[in-house]
Amino acid sequence: MTWRKRIFDLFFATLLVVILAPVFGAVVIWLLLQQGRPLFYVAERMKGVDRPFALWKFRTMTVVAADAGVSGGDKAARITPAGAWLRSKRLDELPQLWNILKGDLSFVGPRPPLREYVERFPGLYGEVLKSRPGVTGLASITYHRHEAALLERCGRAEETDAVYTRICVPAKARLDLIYQRHQSMCYDFDLVFQTIGNLFRRS
Repeated sequence: MTWRKRIFDLFFATLLVVILAPVFGAVVIWLLLQQGRPLFYVAERMKGVDRPFALWKFRTMTVVAADAGVSGGDKAARITPAGAWLRSKRLDELPQLWNILKGDLSFVGPRPPLREYVERFPGLYGEVLKSRPGVTGLASITYHRHEAALLERCGRAEETDAVYTRICVPAKARLDLIYQRHQSMCYDFDLVFQTIGNLFRRS
């Protein structure tokens, strides 16, 4: 990560923490009333082949004792009504501003993968994670809806895993590597504005 990109991340993350503090507080109170504790979902993600970190989100699913793999149709019944609304606005990702301030994430980059997929595809993720993982990115913008459509048709965890590893992992990696080859501050701004535009279109 270049010093310019880090300054960009720190400046805008700090600005958003200040601006969105009332929104954050309102979401916390609303979630307490709607679904109770725990408020946050904290899960291990990878920012390098052997560099884990704790990713923070607002909790959008019911809690189970053991949870593994990506979310597909097999987990759809666990999404709470409040969680579904948060996901539709991407407000569940607000706590990731903390990850940006800590340096775990950038605003723009590949989405941070689960350890199990990094361990299965170390060569591939060794290349992808040369870029700091991000909250949004080229793959998130152009492939997210297609990935969601593929995974929501999966009724079993094994099927979700098979579709994700066979189709989604290589497709997203190709896009992440395209971003990596063309990464610049102007490109990052463009991807951020595309993300904001997509949120307004969803609304």
